[in-house]
Amino acid sequence: MLQVEGIDVAYGPVPVLRGVSFAVQPGRITCLLGRNGAGKTTTMKAIMGILPLQAGRIMLDGVEVSRLPKHRVAQQGIGYVPQGRRLFADLTVAENLAVGLRTRASGAAVREEVLEIFPRLRERLDQPAQTLSGGEQQMLATARALCIRPKVLLLDEPTEGLQPSMIEAIRQVVVRMRAEGVAVLLVEQRVEAVLSVADDVVFLETGRVVETVPAEALRADPGRLLRRLGV
Repeated sequence: MLQVEGIDVAYGPVPVLRGVSFAVQPGRITCLLGRNGAGKTTTMKAIMGILPLQAGRIMLDGVEVSRLPKHRVAQQGIGYVPQGRRLFADLTVAENLAVGLRTRASGAAVREEVLEIFPRLRERLDQPAQTLSGGEQQMLATARALCIRPKVLLLDEPTEGLQPSMIEAIRQVVVRMRAEGVAVLLVEQRVEAVLSVADDVVFLETGRVVETVPAEALRADPGRLLRRLGV
């Protein structure tokens, strides 16, 4: 289980997160929602050690990952698909996957499992990442994260700018990871996507958690979600 416990994060002198706390359970999808600027991406970066904590801690299965150097966080089993994908553009698909595989010394069997999930990438192993379509790049970013055999998978706006067929492909992968017992933390702006996959929803406003709600309650009353997001 991933536990975020009372974390504060700032950009220089400007506080962004204040006392943020929530948990992501194995085999459940937790959606982190809020308006632009609420602190969603900052929370993801804090979990990965990209941004330092000013207070609080982040725990994974009893290990305080927030005390580790950032290159060690992924080695604990936290996969991260950042907004904008952040691939190694000049490297091939195979080389990008190899980066993920090396993180936790995963072998050929793991690569094969990932390529079974994303068969289109198998056809493009020798292509530079920058030559892929937007949807294929999102597939590759997700596949790279899966190569570390994650206990926790963080996805920041994974369907942004994708056509419907690609959105459905990513949705199916997220649901599959849940079925395999992975704890999934998802940042997503599309209300219908949240309602179709989420188990729990954490609402952020101006850097604070204001409500944590079972997703089934929002499915019963979608207007509650719309009111909270102001859309």
